[in-house]
Amino acid sequence: MKYILMMQYPAAGGDVPSMDQWPQAAVQAHMEHLRLFREEFTTSGEMIVTHALAGPDDARFVRARQGAAPEVTDGPFPETKEFLAGYVIVDVDTAERAYYAASRWSEGPGPDGAPLNLPVEVRRIMWASGEDM
Repeated sequence: MKYILMMQYPAAGGDVPSMDQWPQAAVQAHMEHLRLFREEFTTSGEMIVTHALAGPDDARFVRARQGAAPEVTDGPFPETKEFLAGYVIVDVDTAERAYYAASRWSEGPGPDGAPLNLPVEVRRIMWASGEDM
């Protein structure tokens, strides 16, 4: 079964500063955790894809307009305390294995070296067009 794991990150002013404000050693420790996380699930054959996302200031809304160019705006976005920082898609045998992957991802170290324990939403992927799920 395929699952998407979606990590939430605190918005500006939250409990965790943005990574560009972390000490360089803390950034390197976090990136090493992510490398080991990818290696663990790539080696097991369960990792399909993972991507980090740009911050919410880079996001845009796009709306189709019949007979005209699409409308592209930078909001309004709902006020939130967290934003989607990235996602991972895994193909695992059980939901518990997907939860384990989410937990491993969540425990990445923060600016003080302690695990961030960021929330990761886990959803089963229902189907994809033209693909046997």
